[in-house]
Amino acid sequence: MNEKTNKQGFGAWFRDNWKNNALFSTGIALIVMVILQTLALGFNYASFGEWFGAWINNWMNILRNNSSVGIIALGMTFVIISGGIDLAVGSTLVAVGAITMTLIDAANGGWLGAIGLTGAPAYIVAILISIAAGIIFGGLNGLMVTAGKIPPFIATLGAMKILRSVTQQFMQSSSPKVPTGFQQIARVKVGGQMFMPILYWLLIALVLYIVSKKTVFGRHVFAVGSNEKTSRLSGINVNRVKLGVYALMGAVVAIAAVLQVSRIGAMDPANAGSGYELDSIAAVIVGGTSMSGGKGSVVGTVFGMLIIAVMNNLLNLLGVPPFLREAFKGAIIIAAVLLQRKSSDN
Repeated sequence: MNEKTNKQGFGAWFRDNWKNNALFSTGIALIVMVILQTLALGFNYASFGEWFGAWINNWMNILRNNSSVGIIALGMTFVIISGGIDLAVGSTLVAVGAITMTLIDAANGGWLGAIGLTGAPAYIVAILISIAAGIIFGGLNGLMVTAGKIPPFIATLGAMKILRSVTQQFMQSSSPKVPTGFQQIARVKVGGQMFMPILYWLLIALVLYIVSKKTVFGRHVFAVGSNEKTSRLSGINVNRVKLGVYALMGAVVAIAAVLQVSRIGAMDPANAGSGYELDSIAAVIVGGTSMSGGKGSVVGTVFGMLIIAVMNNLLNLLGVPPFLREAFKGAIIIAAVLLQRKSSDN
């Protein structure tokens, strides 16, 4: 603490940062959640090494199981900062996952196998096609919002229904098998742990952090979300920025879809990705991003995702019924929005 902090007192300094610094308040909340989770895990172990091993395994499971939603939340950060919303992420994940599995289907040869492309080259091509598909799906959402002048909520709600229903229709008579080699993209173990999904999440977070802080596109996203009219008058191509944001969202969802197909080895078109839109939005809001746009951070979203993930794990350790866990998640979202409003009023 500096001289100013000493003069005003620790309590005043803490309250000021809690109200005005989203990363500070989110970080404190995360620390509290981790402490509670650690206490809930218990200390009934033969040795410290055994306890620490159980603690590490628990955390690896938390991070790995939430990596796909965490990746999607990173893209959602840009969408919400720009003043938009995307309800189609779960359905986009299913659609891209179906494309990926169809391309590399080990049971029937797959589309790429039909042209003689197998092994690693086929996997690379499948990933590139899947990401391109995600960008197209996201870009179409962006076009509905910009060229079509449809509110983001309505545009992406429609896309959510269309993508999932079409994917279910397409996949109802198909049971593709994911090749073992493709599964190694996410299942390769580091130090005995399946660490790769977590590593991909962290790498994407780092890249998007740099994009948000160090690029013209990142600055324009914040400007458009803060004041669209002023941004337009200052020479920013608002429609291009919005289109770019939704295309980025589609690319991020596609990466999450590829990783989920690789990690699980399958994707159920009826249930996969269900609720991901709400979970990712929750992570972004809890992380301090304003629903009104123009304010937020990638780091805050990572913290927000961890808070929700740790809370789910804590409730599981405490034996809270699954249906009631969603109530706790809803309470956290409402509290986060109320804190944002209180901060803006001050």
